[in-house]
Amino acid sequence: MLSYIWYAQLIKPEWAPPASLFGPVWTVLYFIIAISFGYVVYMYARKKISFFVLLPFLLNLLFNFLFTPLAFGLKNNFLASIDIIFVLTTLLWSMKSVWPHARLVAYANIPYLLWVCFASALQFSITFLNWH
Repeated sequence: MLSYIWYAQLIKPEWAPPASLFGPVWTVLYFIIAISFGYVVYMYARKKISFFVLLPFLLNLLFNFLFTPLAFGLKNNFLASIDIIFVLTTLLWSMKSVWPHARLVAYANIPYLLWVCFASALQFSITFLNWH
């Protein structure tokens, strides 16, 4: 609850969506992420792909899950901005690495990619606007 109050008090750009939008969007995206990750793990377990195709998916999950504790636990916009760069980078890497093996997985992650691009711009804006 304190994190919500902290976020509500931040200066945000005019184009920032309402906080109530984030839950539904991430619910859909986590479903896509879970299906994609599960399929990639399945392909790895069946020896259809190497560990190096799985690796960016693992790293993306790590950086994705670190965002909330960094942004809302530590209330550190700077670290959250750095983390979201890693989320975006590992997402692009995972889509590129899986493309030759499972194009549908890459296509399925386009909404996630679009949201992370938007969320990155939002996070960078919030960080800049609240820099003390």
